[in-house]
Amino acid sequence: MRFLRAIICMMVLVPLWAADVTGTWTGQWATPDGNGFSLTFHFKQDGSKLTGTVQGPQGDPIEITEGKVEGDKISFVVMVNGNGGMKIAHDGAVAGDEIKLNSKVEGGDFPGGTITLKREK
Repeated sequence: MRFLRAIICMMVLVPLWAADVTGTWTGQWATPDGNGFSLTFHFKQDGSKLTGTVQGPQGDPIEITEGKVEGDKISFVVMVNGNGGMKIAHDGAVAGDEIKLNSKVEGGDFPGGTITLKREK
């Protein structure tokens, strides 16, 4: 019976340990030619659901879709219309005020890669 109570407590408490990524995060995306550009992510988290936008040097913010946060794991998709159209899937881990993201690109001529985001204070 104790074991069952412990399991139930863990199931109730685990969601409380989930990272809260609501806020503004910035990072530098490195390009294959050795240059780079800044990206700014504006995340809004509601439980495990993640929404928001990303803004790069091109101007208008782009909506984040399919976003979720589970514990310290984060994932979302960004659809970019330029460069022939691209779907960029991001997944990574949150550690305090830092998110390490892996990005995979479908379509377009832009490679995937990694980026480390820092929370703006």
